[in-house]
Amino acid sequence: MVKQIMKDIVFLKRKSTPASKADAEVIRDLKDTLEAHRDGCVGMAANMIGVSKRIIIVDTGMGYVVMLNPVITKRDGRYETEEGCLSLVGKRKAVRYQNITVRYMGEDLKQHQADYSGFFAQIIQHECDHLNGVII
Repeated sequence: MVKQIMKDIVFLKRKSTPASKADAEVIRDLKDTLEAHRDGCVGMAANMIGVSKRIIIVDTGMGYVVMLNPVITKRDGRYETEEGCLSLVGKRKAVRYQNITVRYMGEDLKQHQADYSGFFAQIIQHECDHLNGVII
């Protein structure tokens, strides 16, 4: 189901709680909501739809990658950029890393570890900030 985008800064600043297999409906809602905003959005965190769970979704252009409880374990290639967000008005400065390694549970409920670089690394970092209550 397409959900309304959360814009309450107090809510968005809360750290999200761990996700589990019981959160399948949240994953479906994230997919539906990202699809509805596909023209201006390539990633979402569950708190952006009002659910304080550690779940993110990224549109790779070839499908969605869902990450439950993602943890960035390695990063290098620091740079500064500006980012926008559906939950916030305007653009904000952010520090990101060109290359990251992420450990997460996939939609298949198995543990994964993957390396990302460039734009997809930036999206994942942005969404992980959401999970940690960091507002860029």
